[in-house]
Amino acid sequence: MTEPKNVFFGQCAVLATMHGKEQAIAPVFLATLNLSVFPARGLDTDVLGTFSGEIPRCGTILDTAVAKARLGMDAMGLPFGIASEGSFGPHPLFSFIPGGFEMLVFVDDERGTTIHESLVIDETNYAHLVALPEEPIAKFLVQVGFPSHGLIVRPNVCDTEAALVKGIVDLHTLHIAFAAAAAISDDGCARIDTDMRAHLNPTRMKSLTTLATRLSERLSSCCPSCAAPGWGRVKIIRGLPCQMCDTATEWVMIEVFGCAACTYQEERLRTDGLTYTGPANCPACNP
Repeated sequence: MTEPKNVFFGQCAVLATMHGKEQAIAPVFLATLNLSVFPARGLDTDVLGTFSGEIPRCGTILDTAVAKARLGMDAMGLPFGIASEGSFGPHPLFSFIPGGFEMLVFVDDERGTTIHESLVIDETNYAHLVALPEEPIAKFLVQVGFPSHGLIVRPNVCDTEAALVKGIVDLHTLHIAFAAAAAISDDGCARIDTDMRAHLNPTRMKSLTTLATRLSERLSSCCPSCAAPGWGRVKIIRGLPCQMCDTATEWVMIEVFGCAACTYQEERLRTDGLTYTGPANCPACNP
C-alpha cells in the first residue's frame, strides 16, 4: 500500500493575526508540509477579544480561534485558515504559579474539517504589579523580562480606560504612562501588566512554535481508515489503577486517537508502558 500523499504540498494558508505570529508559525508549516502560510493584512482580530480586557472574548477558546481563522479565510478567499488563541492566569494544574493555555487551529474547507492542538504553558512571564509612583518597580521589570517583553499600564481603580497604554518597551514611555495612570486612579496607584500579545512577548512566541510543530506534524499524519490528514489524539481516558489496591486514579490509562473527517478511532495504551501507578497517586492509599 502506498503512503497517502501530502495534500497540502505547494498550497497556501492564511494566518489570522495582527501580532506577527507568522514569525513563529509559518517556517514550521513550510518545513513540515511545504505549506506556505501568510498573514491576512489589515485584519482586525481584536473584534473577537483583547488580552487587556476592553473587548471581552465571547465563547470558548476553540470557538474564538475558529472564528478568527475564518476571518482570515474570508478576507483572502482561501480554503485553509490558521489561528491561535491563548489564555493566561493561574497555572491550570498548579494554581500557585502563573501559567497559560494556548490553542492553534487549522480550518480546512476542502474537507470540511477543523484540526486543533493545545498546549499547557509552564514557561511564561505573565504577571502584574500595582504600585504608587514613588514605589520601586525595577525588580518587577527584571522579573518580567522588560524591555524585550512589552508592558501595559492603566489606572488601578478607575472607571475609564483613558490612561490605558499598551505595547510599552522603553523606560521613558513607561514612566510617563505610569504617572498618568496613577494621577487619575482613585487610589493613586497604577497597574502594570505584562503585554501577552505575541509580537511583544518572545516567551509566548516560543510556545507558538512548539504548538505549530505539533499541529503541522498532526496534519502530516493521515487516518488509517479514510486517509484524511489530521489523525491524532482526540481524548484521554483516566483511571490507571493503583499498584497497591487497584483503585482507579486520575492518571491517564488510555489515549484515544481519531479522525476529524470520519468516525474511525483507535484506543492505545500509554506509550511509556505503565499499567499501574504508585500508591502516592492513589485517592484511596493517599487521600
